[in-house]
Order: sequence, then C-alpha cells, then structure tokens
Amino acid sequence: MAEATLIISSRNYSSWSLRGWLITRMSGLAFREQVTATDDAATRQELLLLSSSILVPRLIHDGLSIWDTLAIAEYLNEIRPKARMYPADRPARAHCRAIAGEMHSGFGALRASLPMNLRAHRPGFHVWSAAQTDIDRILDIWRACLKQYGGPFLFGARFSVADAMYAPVTTRFRTYDVKLDAECAAYSAMIQDLPDMRAWKEAALAEQEQVEELEVEF
Repeated sequence: MAEATLIISSRNYSSWSLRGWLITRMSGLAFREQVTATDDAATRQELLLLSSSILVPRLIHDGLSIWDTLAIAEYLNEIRPKARMYPADRPARAHCRAIAGEMHSGFGALRASLPMNLRAHRPGFHVWSAAQTDIDRILDIWRACLKQYGGPFLFGARFSVADAMYAPVTTRFRTYDVKLDAECAAYSAMIQDLPDMRAWKEAALAEQEQVEELEVEF
C-alpha cells in the first residue's frame, strides 16, 4: 500500500490530533506526520473551538483524504483487521463504538472549560457545574466498562478505539488537578504511561508555539 500521511496540529493543545495519532499508531499502518502551525488560521479556529467542523487530524492514504477521527478509525479497522482495534465480540464492539461516539459528539462543557494543555498544571482549579457533569459521566463510563470487561483497558486486555478517544481526557484531568477515585485514577495513570502517550507528551513539551487564549486560567 501507498505510504500514509497523517496531518496533525499542536501536540500540546490538540486533543483530536492525539486521538487520530493514537488510532493510526494502533492500526500499525506506517505513516509520516505533517504538522500544521498554530498560527495557521484554520488550525487556530479548530483549537479555539470556533470552527464549525474539525478537519485535523486528516489521514491521506491510497488516494483518499479522511478527516473525521472516527472515520479514520473505521477506515483503518477495515484495511488493518489484524490490528483488532475494536473488540472481537459483536455486542462489545457495538458498545465500544457507542462509547467512542459519545466522546466524539459530546462533553462540550469539558472541552470548553478544560482545554487540553500538556505543558500546564493548574492545581486547585475550580471546575464549574456543567464541566463537572461531563466529568461525572466520563467516570461512570470508565467504571462501568472496567467492571463489565475486567480491565485494564475499557474493553478488556487490549487497547481499543475507545481508549484512544478518552486518552486526551486523562491529560486534562492531570492538568486541571481533577480528583478521581482510586479505580479511575489507576486507569488514567496507566493510559498516560503508555509508550505512545509518553512519546506524544515529550514532543508536546518540546513545542515552542503558544496559543495565548489557551494559556489563560479559565
């Protein structure tokens, strides 16, 4: 197959780029990265949640351009079935898609109030009620999945698309000092300690670009 290109934006600020990158890494498809600058107008709009749609990450492969994160996951799942990106069991696979889809389309208050910023740490950050409702729902999802499928990942022994979709949330919880119960804290710490997550964070910390609006204390 032709070499793939994954277009991403800031590793420090872009939760969607992290999701797309983790999903593509999970598939085992060889790809090169192309990073858009944060001063690019479209990139800045997306990072500030001012764009009507999210066009990055974008996977370029075999003459196709795929820009929706879940569309990227479904495409890679089709061409790389041995990667087992979703659970093998059909009910679990449907559940995984529902959980991933909920993150894809929901939790707007969390995104707006606790933007991803790997370089920042805000101890004692005050979480407003709307964002807390999102946090509570996410933790309910984690606890239910870990109980039903036995962990350590949301759908059992293997990292799945669902884990990739929620991985940026674990960084938000650390940045904004969100208090977690022991089970959710252990899951969050495990995700952040994955080799791919450590590599992403190391690259994020090395970035020099800043988006001033995302550096203020909300």
